Amino acid sequence: MNIGLFFGSFNPIHVGHLIIANVMVENGTLDQVWFVVSPQNPFKSQQSLAHEFDRLDMVRAAIHDNFKFQATDVEFGMPKPSYTADTLAVLSDKYPQHHFSLIMGEDNLVSFPKWKNYQAIVDFYGLKVYPRPEAQKSELIEHPNVQMVDAPLLDISATFIRDNLRNSRSIKYLVPDAVIDIIESRKLYR
Repeated sequence: MNIGLFFGSFNPIHVGHLIIANVMVENGTLDQVWFVVSPQNPFKSQQSLAHEFDRLDMVRAAIHDNFKFQATDVEFGMPKPSYTADTLAVLSDKYPQHHFSLIMGEDNLVSFPKWKNYQAIVDFYGLKVYPRPEAQKSELIEHPNVQMVDAPLLDISATFIRDNLRNSRSIKYLVPDAVIDIIESRKLYR
């Protein structure tokens, strides 16, 4: 199977993530999208990050009714911070029957050469790139293993959602109801 790996903190997962994943899996080149919940992104602060198991539970709740989506905690047992190249190697060893590619926003292409083993990721796995508002152009877009996927321009951020929660504002329609239930029952982002 062709699997698109959608890495993220998912702090929390929101409808923007789900729309992008659905477009990726429905465009004909991917059989499934796996949401890789990252315990710690090497480029992001740990501040305001919900516990990794809470974030995994929110992803599972958000995607439970779509058989083309899966959540994985593969990085939970890996050294922190986790690096995409290492995770790809672990998944390739564990699932040799699958071909993996990396799903990323166009805004990440400019900084992608700073990633560990970025060239090997592009050459061996390839990138499925979705457009992002005001993204800077990158030369990587010309690489034969980089595919721009026609997807809606979405500017929904987890930061905006967390700010709404801290200010007692509704996040309805920004995240699935099942995710709201977890956030409220566990008093996350307060």
